[in-house]
Amino acid sequence: MTANTQTIPEQERIKTPPSIIAAILGVSAVASLFLFWLVYYHAPADTNHTKLLFLPSLNAVFNGLSAIALVIGFVYVKQRKIKQHRAAMFTAFIFSTLFLVSYILNHALHGEYRLPIAHTGLLWNTYWPMLLSHIVLSVVALPMILITFFLSLTQRFPQHKRLARWTFPIWLYVSVTGVLVAVIQAVVHG
Repeated sequence: MTANTQTIPEQERIKTPPSIIAAILGVSAVASLFLFWLVYYHAPADTNHTKLLFLPSLNAVFNGLSAIALVIGFVYVKQRKIKQHRAAMFTAFIFSTLFLVSYILNHALHGEYRLPIAHTGLLWNTYWPMLLSHIVLSVVALPMILITFFLSLTQRFPQHKRLARWTFPIWLYVSVTGVLVAVIQAVVHG
């Protein structure tokens, strides 16, 4: 061994196969395209809006629970309680997955929700940038979350830590704005 390789910890030398990252990016792209099609092109199955009307509220609950689990996981990792951190992050992942399933079901049944307000004023000027940033960052967050989990599960902890610094705030923002968007929609919709 040379002096150079002796100073580099074993985990630092573990390289992530580019094919794994490409597969995660591919799955994320397909998922995002599917959601785009579902939201903007798919004809809703329940045009009368009579079935499973609780789904938007359930989506907000799942997003809120995901945000709470994320914050708890962040606190645990700062305290170096890795086992608890991992459990909290898996919990956040489960809630985000449940959100995604509920979101897909809601949009398959009911289609896209359009906010019935004038496109001017404080509410609209708050709502649409928040919604736009939520949508864009949710597309960005998906592969980041999957790659961050992959790095952790394969014990690539230095790489996991570097990516998690970016993944955490984006994932938290998407979860919190998901709740806020749902609350605005519920208030306006009545």
